[in-house]
Amino acid sequence: MKKGRLYLIPNTLDFGVEGAAVDLQQVLPLHIIQTAARLEYWAAENAKTTRSFLKRVDALVPLAQPLQSLHITELPRAPKGRTADAASQNQAWNALLAPALAGHDIGLNSEAGLPAVADPGALLVAAAHEAEIEVIPLSGPSALLMALSASGLNGQSFAFVGYLPVEAPVRAARIRELEALSARQQQTQLMIETPYRNSALLQALLSTLKSHTRLSISCGLSLEQGWTRSATVEQWRSSGESLPDKIPAVFALLG
Repeated sequence: MKKGRLYLIPNTLDFGVEGAAVDLQQVLPLHIIQTAARLEYWAAENAKTTRSFLKRVDALVPLAQPLQSLHITELPRAPKGRTADAASQNQAWNALLAPALAGHDIGLNSEAGLPAVADPGALLVAAAHEAEIEVIPLSGPSALLMALSASGLNGQSFAFVGYLPVEAPVRAARIRELEALSARQQQTQLMIETPYRNSALLQALLSTLKSHTRLSISCGLSLEQGWTRSATVEQWRSSGESLPDKIPAVFALLG
């Protein structure tokens, strides 16, 4: 039997931002909306978010089946408070691919943006390759790449370092380490933070980085109120600018 394929279906970047829903057609090409509309099986970081996404799809291209009849399975999560058994975790990831092994296409959807980029869906993609299931990436918004392109920092050499430590001394040490690496290799360092800690991360960066280091912040990209500002740390300090704590942001520095 011919295997199905794993489609990486991008989402919008407005998840969790109150009153900021964007027009799906302004973010995703029509063929992606059409592909999403025909899929019966879904792997999702969050089933509720995927259902909301599919309702928006249905308003533009009617779903091939009623939403309530679609199979939406959430990605496995490691048990809290203990180390997950590797064998059982692998079994859980592989179980998500059972429809593809039976000949059905599967959609992978994330909370926001491109699946498997700064996203737990990467483990499902890896499992698909091991099972020799074809992976089809589809184009959509990536906050990381949009922030990099808008920053004016080095787009030839860059690294995404994820979240920084929360504890102040450890976080400051990590910031100094990234700044030194950036200056030595002229490599842009990209990072993110939980939106309610945006201001805390900005203050940590401004109090730790050298004055001449360039810092770029992109906030609410693809949203109507989205913006990007790039300046030296000294200029950021002088401006006294603050950040909203309910809108996703991407931080980039170049030493």
